[in-house]
Amino acid sequence: MLRVNVINNFFNALLFIKITFPRSRIFALYKRMSEQQFIPSDFSILTQPVSVGWQSPSNIALVKYWGKTDVQIPKNASLSFTLSACTTQTTIDFLPLSKPSSSVDFELFFEGKKNADFRPKIIDFFKRIAAYCPYLRHYQLTIRSSNSFPHSSGIASSASAMSALAMCIMELEQHQQPEITDLFFKQKASFLARLGSGSACRSIEGPLVGWGTHPRIPNSSDLYGVVLSDSVHPIFTSYRDTVLLVDRGQKEVSSTVGHNLMNGHSFSDQRFLQAQENMAGLIEVLAKGDVGGFVRIVELEALSLHAMMMTSDPSFVLMKPNTLQIIQAVRAYRKETGIPVCFTLDAGANVHLLYPDESAEKVMEWIENELALYCQNQQYIHDRVGSGAKKM
Repeated sequence: MLRVNVINNFFNALLFIKITFPRSRIFALYKRMSEQQFIPSDFSILTQPVSVGWQSPSNIALVKYWGKTDVQIPKNASLSFTLSACTTQTTIDFLPLSKPSSSVDFELFFEGKKNADFRPKIIDFFKRIAAYCPYLRHYQLTIRSSNSFPHSSGIASSASAMSALAMCIMELEQHQQPEITDLFFKQKASFLARLGSGSACRSIEGPLVGWGTHPRIPNSSDLYGVVLSDSVHPIFTSYRDTVLLVDRGQKEVSSTVGHNLMNGHSFSDQRFLQAQENMAGLIEVLAKGDVGGFVRIVELEALSLHAMMMTSDPSFVLMKPNTLQIIQAVRAYRKETGIPVCFTLDAGANVHLLYPDESAEKVMEWIENELALYCQNQQYIHDRVGSGAKKM
């Protein structure tokens, strides 16, 4: 992987020094060079059926990515906590075919039932990864998937689902090519997951993963997630996340539609710049263990994401009245107790409460006694920072 790191460092250097080539041409060159490593030059088709299974978590973005270019390239870098309890469990049975099919042949079961709604997204995913996983046409796939949390309700279900799917595919590739390294396995899994759902590339590993080119993250890439392993204060590696389920229903607007609304948005350029600056600030905060700075940046990012949706055309208000009640309660509780609990939100009404492990007992008691009243059926999920996907 030395060659990959050299390419990444060279590309990052070009972007941040004065050069005569446009950024778009530099990235196109880098993209072609980097993607080539994920195209297998040779592979052997298994002669016997094989079954694999992976459990992959959701993640919660601290610095939000909102807006992308083709194909699944972020307009700004993002950084997330990998979660632990909110997971997707996926198994795939690979049955060798006598001859390859024209496209990937698969059946899909979600929560034990065939699900036609998800099928178009999986078809698009297989089309996007065709060049990188040509061996899939040599198998008939039976995919079974289930979630430990409500689907399509603002808890990044596509991130956990697509990362689990990518890990299963990479295990098949490893069966065919046992010599591939663990580093390559995870990096390509992240690359493939990104082509299904952008944020999914951040769920392969943990506890903190960045995605998108940024000068403060060594070897950062727009093509896959990179673990932020250096200079992170221990307090942030054991953080808690309680997901307050304000609305368990499906989101009003899909993430894909939301990202597309950034094209031509009046404030998009300023937002992309803000996110890059917040990323630099958050990396410094994480290194220092500055929980006050963490609160400020994370809440600013959450509100900026929703502000972009409220000022798009058409506009969407994704918060519910109880979302706002929780935000106000969090700020009042923090001021009263001095406990650095903060909120963040994905593109939905549910609220993620982030707080240090050392404050967990007090915060969880407060949630049960007060904040649960704002949740649908008083439901919430206690989660914590995790380490990424695990083999089942």
